Amino acid sequence: MLNEKVAIVTGGTRGIGLEIVRTFLNNGAKVVLFGSKEESVTNALNTLKAENENYEVSGYYPKLTDINEVKKVFEEVKNKYGKIDILVNNAGVSSSMKIENHTMEEYDRVVDTNIKSTFVCSNAIVEYLKETKGVILNTSSMVSIYGQPSGVMYPASKYAINGITKSLSRELAPFGIRVNAVAPGVTETDMVKALPKEMIEPLIKTIPLGRIGTPKDIANAFLFLASDMASYVTGEILQVDGAARS
Repeated sequence: MLNEKVAIVTGGTRGIGLEIVRTFLNNGAKVVLFGSKEESVTNALNTLKAENENYEVSGYYPKLTDINEVKKVFEEVKNKYGKIDILVNNAGVSSSMKIENHTMEEYDRVVDTNIKSTFVCSNAIVEYLKETKGVILNTSSMVSIYGQPSGVMYPASKYAINGITKSLSRELAPFGIRVNAVAPGVTETDMVKALPKEMIEPLIKTIPLGRIGTPKDIANAFLFLASDMASYVTGEILQVDGAARS
């Protein structure tokens, strides 16, 4: 579905991000994964190469809030592969800190990782995607629609992702660039496993399909939106949550 496409996936070293990388590779893409540090990038690359030594995958660890670092890496990717077709803004952090305990440091951590990095990478990628009529895909969340009982800045940051997605889809459509987001429900990732049980268990009970989602469930949605099968889909926030609607 992505034969010969060149994709960049931020937050691509574990969880949903790593599964997106794997799914894109299995569908013919050349993938560049981004991580927060050299060790995590190396470990992810080693994992993927152990699965299939023929995967065309490489990795970087730029500071995603630094526009100059990001632009430098994007240019290196362009020079190496000749083009860039897809950007997946998946890097993110969660938060469950109650409002009365919320610190400005926690605020900055969530906003910088979840919002600023998405803006910076989207800003830096446009010139390349104009050449390929490419795709920007963002990772949102079900809590961007329904909120969550504590950790207000996490759903707030994902509300922002939805706004960025819808606005950029309209701004970039004249250039043939599509912009969509996937809003996962409760998914089996390290991030979700770290959340308190009192937050997760009530959410599971609201899922009509009766199970937590898997990273593969989410990655398949990204695959569809990245592919030509979604060539007339833009500005959408695709909910992948087992029909959990509250």
